[in-house]
Amino acid sequence: MAGVKELDRLLAEMSPELGAEEYVFATFPGAEYADLASLSPITSFQEKEGLTLVIERSVAQAAGIPCEPVFRKISLGVHSSLEAVGLTAAISNKLAERGISANIVAAYFHDHLFVPSAMAEEAMIAMMELS
Repeated sequence: MAGVKELDRLLAEMSPELGAEEYVFATFPGAEYADLASLSPITSFQEKEGLTLVIERSVAQAAGIPCEPVFRKISLGVHSSLEAVGLTAAISNKLAERGISANIVAAYFHDHLFVPSAMAEEAMIAMMELS
């Protein structure tokens, strides 16, 4: 099943959904994913400085991992193509108009935005306006 590439259709069919969970980004210099799999990260990325994990805030607190800043996740319901052009820019620009930072993660089927927890509701309003 091919993902949507056309920007107008991507925006019209975004169907953003705000999750209730709070997340933190944490980095672990010199670590490998297998060392930290018990933290149940929802995503990871290996950088030269260390392994970055995105984990639920409650898990981070229990493990003694710093929990600032805190984010909530907005998942886009549209099946976006990994080759689509302009969606990330449109989202970033819309949120920037409101002074909202966003960390966008593209997975195989959907895009996910991590926005500051305190601004999550406002970010949802912006995403609804965009679509």
